[in-house]
Amino acid sequence: MAFPIFASPPVTFIKTLSPQNLSLSQATCNFNFSRPIQCKASYKVLNDQNQTISRRPSKFQPSIWTDDYIQSLSSEYKEEIYGDQRKVLREKVKIMLCKIENELDQLEFIDVLQRIGVSYHFNNEIRDILDNIYNKQTSKLKKNLHATALKFRLLRQHGYDISTDCFVCFQNEVCNFKKGQFVDVHGMLSMYEASFHSFEDETILDEARDFTTNFLKGYLKQNRGNHISLLISHALELPLNWTMSRFEARWFINIYEKQENKSHVLLQFAKLDFNILQSKYLEELKCASRWWKGTAIVEKLSFTRDRLVENFIWNVGANFKPDFEQFRIGMTKINALITTVDDVYDLYGTLEELELFTEAIDRWDLNALDSLPYYMQICFHAVYNFVNEISFESLKKNEKYITTPYLKKAWTDLCKAYLIEAKWYYSGYTPTVEEYMANGCVSIGAHAVFTHGYFSMPHSIKMEDLVLLGEDSNIIRLTATIARVANDHGSYKRENETGDIPKLNKCYMNETGASEIEARDYMKSMMSTLWKKMNKEAQSSSFSQNFIDTNMNAFRICMFMYQYGDGYSIPDPKMQNRIMSLVFEPIPN
Repeated sequence: MAFPIFASPPVTFIKTLSPQNLSLSQATCNFNFSRPIQCKASYKVLNDQNQTISRRPSKFQPSIWTDDYIQSLSSEYKEEIYGDQRKVLREKVKIMLCKIENELDQLEFIDVLQRIGVSYHFNNEIRDILDNIYNKQTSKLKKNLHATALKFRLLRQHGYDISTDCFVCFQNEVCNFKKGQFVDVHGMLSMYEASFHSFEDETILDEARDFTTNFLKGYLKQNRGNHISLLISHALELPLNWTMSRFEARWFINIYEKQENKSHVLLQFAKLDFNILQSKYLEELKCASRWWKGTAIVEKLSFTRDRLVENFIWNVGANFKPDFEQFRIGMTKINALITTVDDVYDLYGTLEELELFTEAIDRWDLNALDSLPYYMQICFHAVYNFVNEISFESLKKNEKYITTPYLKKAWTDLCKAYLIEAKWYYSGYTPTVEEYMANGCVSIGAHAVFTHGYFSMPHSIKMEDLVLLGEDSNIIRLTATIARVANDHGSYKRENETGDIPKLNKCYMNETGASEIEARDYMKSMMSTLWKKMNKEAQSSSFSQNFIDTNMNAFRICMFMYQYGDGYSIPDPKMQNRIMSLVFEPIPN
């Protein structure tokens, strides 16, 4: 589903409160724990058998990927022999990259490395080439639209300060097209892709996106089946800057294999690298699945969504690099827990029960368990132990910061936002767009996920980062807003049928009198505007590049999951096939 640009509506961001009474002395410590402290759910259950409690029905299908199935799988590509083969091929590709002298050839090869999924092996070499291209600024290809657009896209993607003035001289392309004269199709496709790296108020890129979109759609009507038409059709569905990198790599390897001028060495390297990473993901998924089964949540809370594999894919999309193993496993766990707690608030809990659970999370006190019904005891137990696990792992890395206050606050804020939505539901209240987005950007869970994610990444913890995490940093706020809009855009139909609270489109329709089509256009426009803000924020954020990239990837995985509807809650065969190709099915040699 393509998301063409519309007139950008005003977007209001509401700043959340920073951690209260969280001093530096509370956040720093040198304690060493021999093991994480865990609590166990009490088997003392509130006796409400004599009461008839009305609960919303759950229609979620069980997962097709059971733990038994996951544990039964294995991949030959985890064997050392394949790693040795990859090292040899990597050196050959590195030599190829370093031997290229022509500027356009360098740019095109870097583009292929990125799309085919192996550029992370050559970060230093790519940086040296782009530094040289950026510093020279004497390109002989200034009149080549394809070269100029590709150069702009790659430089801006990698954080270089490059102006849109380089496109002014190509306004003749528009005139040539209108006159029916020859237009560079490759150039138009490159310009289309470059336009999605725009900042706010870059009018020339807004115009370029509109014009190139119309041109490429017209080209497809007249041309089908050739190589360029496949690339165009793919780009119109989702531009590169909005695409999940692992899924793009799987798709592009297949496309690249059909090219006449392909490098057989690069193709062999890309396939092998993809399969080796896939074998690593499978072992990580097994680990997460064993944990998930151990929580007994699926067994004892039958109303909740069992979407562990989808949660794992979410985090492969967030950061696919091999050294992010603990991040992917940890974030799969928190996503599964957030989904469970979300279903407690959305589907199963009564308002009185939800108020008790929110209070228990806020107090973070094991004594609060006695006031909760058994199913909530299971949830509290799982969340409490997971936070202890993250904190313990952080201390094991000899970090001097105690993470629990930050993680606890993230859960408290999330549950309070869920409770607000529950109160809206039970009172039949339709919030304004501003009210909905202020709360919805918390209830989407992005801040909770990335607060936990920060402590699970392979980097050193910095106090200045912790301050930003507590104060609701711009980049996380933008990620949360984009995720909320993308989620509502994809899941509104399913949630409308299940009787959930009004989502963004309903709030907008109620407030403005707009039609459903106009409301959805408004949401598409918001996504475009927010992504421009994100492009700009990525250039100036003080967080590490890995943290920035992971935040931006969160939007890309939203587009992956919600591209054809709610692929997370109701995975259809298309989504299941996508997941199979990413984790379970290696690429044939």
